[in-house]
Amino acid sequence: MRVMLRATMDTEKANELIRGGKLQQLMQETMEKPKPEAAYFTTNDGNRACYLVFDLQDSSQIPVIAEPFFMSLGARIEFSPVMNADDLQKGLSQLG
Repeated sequence: MRVMLRATMDTEKANELIRGGKLQQLMQETMEKPKPEAAYFTTNDGNRACYLVFDLQDSSQIPVIAEPFFMSLGARIEFSPVMNADDLQKGLSQLG
């Protein structure tokens, strides 16, 4: 299932990683697991945030994907099922 993960990072923890030159490495390692089809970096409620869109093949993947954000960044995480335009067309075609 295609999902979007939103990770809103704790500012102080992210600042520490940036000062130590480790945020870029952490993000690269974290994105190796879900292999997102898209990754966006922005702000959310005044904090650093990232959005990853990827295929969640099994719910057992959630801890492996989420824990680095929780443990290293003190992040708040949300997973949301999402559709691309093809998925929407397929779904709409099934409506009578």
